[in-house]
Amino acid sequence: MTGQVAIVGAVLALIVVVGLIALIRTRRVVTTPTERAVHSTLHTASLAARSLRTGLSEESAREALPHLRTLTAAEAVALFDDEPRELAHEPAGDDLWDPALLNAAANAASSARGDQRRVLVTDPCGADSPVRALIAQPLVAGEVDVGVLVVATTRRPGPGMLGAVAEVARYVSSQIELAELDASRARLDRAEVLALRAQISPHFIYNALNTIASFVRTDPDRARELVLDFADFTRYSFRASGEYTVLADELRNIDRYLTLERARFGNSLDVRLHVAPEVLNVVVPFLALQPLVENAVRHGLAPKGGGTITITAADEGTDCVITVEDDGVGMDPELLRSGAIDALDPGEGAHVGLTNVDHRLRAAFGNDYGLVVETAVGAGTKVGMRVPKFRAGIHA
Repeated sequence: MTGQVAIVGAVLALIVVVGLIALIRTRRVVTTPTERAVHSTLHTASLAARSLRTGLSEESAREALPHLRTLTAAEAVALFDDEPRELAHEPAGDDLWDPALLNAAANAASSARGDQRRVLVTDPCGADSPVRALIAQPLVAGEVDVGVLVVATTRRPGPGMLGAVAEVARYVSSQIELAELDASRARLDRAEVLALRAQISPHFIYNALNTIASFVRTDPDRARELVLDFADFTRYSFRASGEYTVLADELRNIDRYLTLERARFGNSLDVRLHVAPEVLNVVVPFLALQPLVENAVRHGLAPKGGGTITITAADEGTDCVITVEDDGVGMDPELLRSGAIDALDPGEGAHVGLTNVDHRLRAAFGNDYGLVVETAVGAGTKVGMRVPKFRAGIHA
């Protein structure tokens, strides 16, 4: 028995030794000095990008400069905007950046910005200064000057350092350009939401108010309820901020819209809702469902005097699938194929709605997440969208 225990112990010891040898070999393979240097450089660049992706400002310059100084291996760095005006310098409290050097840096930045070319100034403050050179590298996004990176060094810069400064400047420029694209996309998203708000059918508003007026004498209590629904609908639809919302809020607003439409259509409008509770908090583009439901009522059911709308929101793994289906007049699929989504919304510019939603879905989640339309003459129309249940950077 003792011999068996000894054998087992020896085997376990051998396994541990083999494991340690394998671990040591693995570490030797993946932690060479070159690999550590690459990893450190990439990590430093990512830290700088976090600030620069918000755009070039005094705050982002202060946050990014320590990392840019590491990337350039320089004693001091400064960032200027496109005027050029100094945004920040690093180290912030170092004696190296005395007034004379800051003035020389500003002059170098002005020269570099004007010609979009690197400017090298040797001994910018004379032989008594420890600074041997200033390198001013313009920051160019596309064809536009956006700023200047100025590097101060206490040694004569060689080709390697000049190349490194140029590459860092290109990296900074690309991050600023991406920040501008993000800002442009945000402005476009806001503009598209404004377009949707402006596109909310004047016919619906006119019909809703007429319907409410018709109940004022015959059923005052019902009229008051409809006025409150109309007020809540317009308050939500014209809210001040946010390109995204949760599905529950969208459905709540759709219910207000359909309450007003049912008051007009009476029993001829039937609404069926099938929603999985687990998808109620899924984030969707603001006013993504309104054009789909309004299209179903106005172009699908109104021409035949009523019908059924079925709204479904299903949980499908990592995605939520939302469909709006009506049993209205439908349309020719060939017309749909030739005119894409616009063919669903003929006349009076109403096509802005569905095209807008399709574009916003693709812009937010990718081309796999646009609208899908199924229709046929006399067979109604089904419009569906698929949205991810979670997407980094997108929140209500």
